[in-house]
Amino acid sequence: MPEQSKKPRKIYYDSRSVTLRTKQTIYFVQEHDKAAMLELILKERAEKQSVILTRSKLRADELSAYLQTKEIKASAIHSNRRVSEQEEIANAFKSGELKIIITTDKILEALALTNIEFVVSYDLPIESETYFARVASLKELGDAVALVSPEDDRLLSTIELALKQELPQEELAGFTPTPFVPKKTSIRLNPEKKKPRHKKKKAKKTPQKES
Repeated sequence: MPEQSKKPRKIYYDSRSVTLRTKQTIYFVQEHDKAAMLELILKERAEKQSVILTRSKLRADELSAYLQTKEIKASAIHSNRRVSEQEEIANAFKSGELKIIITTDKILEALALTNIEFVVSYDLPIESETYFARVASLKELGDAVALVSPEDDRLLSTIELALKQELPQEELAGFTPTPFVPKKTSIRLNPEKKKPRHKKKKAKKTPQKES
């Protein structure tokens, strides 16, 4: 009997499917060590067109300033910058003159960059679809890294649940964790920790004086 021809496997191009086909790595790191770990990662990929995603515009500016002190040129691009500045930074990235931009998810979507080779989730997003969009921006031509602190565990679980698989974990060669020592600095890379909620104490009734 003639062999039955196999049907070609259908390839899906939704953001989740593209994410599953893209190389991803997660590094577990304490929040205060994220910037130092990122510095090492970027120096290893100095020739890559890299996009770093943060949770806020302030974080992008702070991280850009930090990397500049480590002699790594990285420009923050977000809605607080003038349109002309945004276009200038985006064009420099597209031409390859600028290798690293730090931005937020909304701006990344608006820029529609086509030459991204490396994506770093410095902060994990709240929505898993947002993470998929980050990885999908690579067009399956690069790889993605996520820096995951203990505070990010819940967000990572949400992403892995949507992917229906665990993301591969690696240790970064040459990286040494450091103890957390609070310092007074203008560059605040660590989010302020919220105070634990306490039950409100019932106010004691003050006995009223008899009139």
